[in-house]
Parts: sequence; C-alpha cells; structure tokens
Amino acid sequence: MLILLPPSEGKAGSGDGPRLDLGALTLPGLAADRERAMAALTELCSGPEDTAREVLGLSVSQTEALKRNLDLTTAPTLRAADLYTGVLYDRLGLPGLLTEHDERARERILVFSGLWGVVGPADHLPPYRLSMGVKLPPLGGLGAYWRKALTGPLGELTEGRLLVDCRSASYAVAFKPAGEAAERTVAVRVLREREVDGQVKRSVVSHMAKATRGDVARVLITENVEARTPEELVTALRDLGHTVELRPAAKPGTARTMDVVVRD
Repeated sequence: MLILLPPSEGKAGSGDGPRLDLGALTLPGLAADRERAMAALTELCSGPEDTAREVLGLSVSQTEALKRNLDLTTAPTLRAADLYTGVLYDRLGLPGLLTEHDERARERILVFSGLWGVVGPADHLPPYRLSMGVKLPPLGGLGAYWRKALTGPLGELTEGRLLVDCRSASYAVAFKPAGEAAERTVAVRVLREREVDGQVKRSVVSHMAKATRGDVARVLITENVEARTPEELVTALRDLGHTVELRPAAKPGTARTMDVVVRD
C-alpha cells in the first residue's frame, strides 16, 4: 500500500538539520527536475516583490516567504514530517509515526510538492513556499511539469501496490495512475452526514475532509493495514470503526472513489 498526501500551505519556519542534499531525497533521479524548479523559483523571488507575490499567490503579509525561497541551498533543514503542519498533519501525527512505526511510515507515505515533486516523510527539506497550482516562469504549470517528470519513476514505485489517494485536486494533477494502476487506486472523499428536517443528507466537506484524511492515513499506518485491493481496504476500515463506501469507477481504467462518512 502507498498513501499519497498533499503538503500543507502552513509550514514550520525553521530547522536545525544539514543543508539540502537533493541526492538524499526520495526518488533521487528527480534531482535535475528539482534543480530546475529551484532555479526558476529563485529567479522569480530575486526580482520585483510584487511580481513574485502575484505569481505565488501571496499577500503582502507573506512577503517573508520570498526570502525563504532564496535560502533553499543554505538554510538549515528539517524532516518533511516536521515541516508540514496544518489540519491533516495535526491529525496524522507524522513525527510520532516515524518514532513508533518508522519503517512502515517511510515505506507507505509519499507527500507531493510543488517544488520537489514528491518527498518521503524522513526527507530533510528547507522551509519554502510554492504550491502545485502555480504557473512558474519559465516552467509553466507545475502540475504538468511534475506529471512529465514523475510518470516513469512513480510508475515503477507504485507497481503492484494499492494507492490510497488523499491528495487535493491541484496535487492529483501531478500524477494520475492509468490502466491497471488506476484500478488499484482509491481516491478518498469525505462526506458529512446530518439530519435536516427529518431527512438524512450528505454533502461534500472541505475543512473537515483534511482532518478525516489525516485520521484515515494514520490508522492505516498504526494498525498495519495491508490491503491489496480497494475492497480489502474498505473491509479493513469498517472493521476499525469507519463508515466507508466504495463507489464504482466512472469508466474502465480509472480510479475508484471511497467515501468516508462523518456524522454530525
């Protein structure tokens, strides 16, 4: 099993680890692609602040992020597990998972990134700010940029494994399993169930979805769930107390959706 996660917009501000070593990151074959992304980001952030903020989607109060993007090669690093914060990561508790279930967490979790493509939870990274939805001159849309770079390496890494996709839409663009791999992929969607005027209604949620995806990813690691098919995954999560439903694929060769239902 492999759990695909988005990063977080919120990140820790500083680390105390060694300087960035691209060759030590997960999938070191991506080093040249990462170098190009870093160079493009550095060039952007070295120019006019207004332009850089506009491209990166930052407010004036977030100008400090531009300086961090200029210090990528010299800033102290920290593990991805400690760098990414926010609702999903608060619920996932990734630092604790690396302490208690180190091998499992390293082998089963991948975090997608607008700057690095994908990283593992133990990879050492400097603080940075770059979302996958950015069109970064001269690379263009980062989703398309990383999709081209990741297709081969991730195709090999994910071969034969069940993929539990907890990514948001902008990060899902960077890698789309196809064919047989798509049939082993389950996209996690979160629905809120509540009673309205005597009727039970369900609706897609956003903020709650991050917390629930963090809960699902955590229990898959802590309980050592070894599902090989979407059906086995659903059975395991139901046995662990989650309300889940597996929806049919929209068409052959595409991923299935697993609804996780949260009740008010």
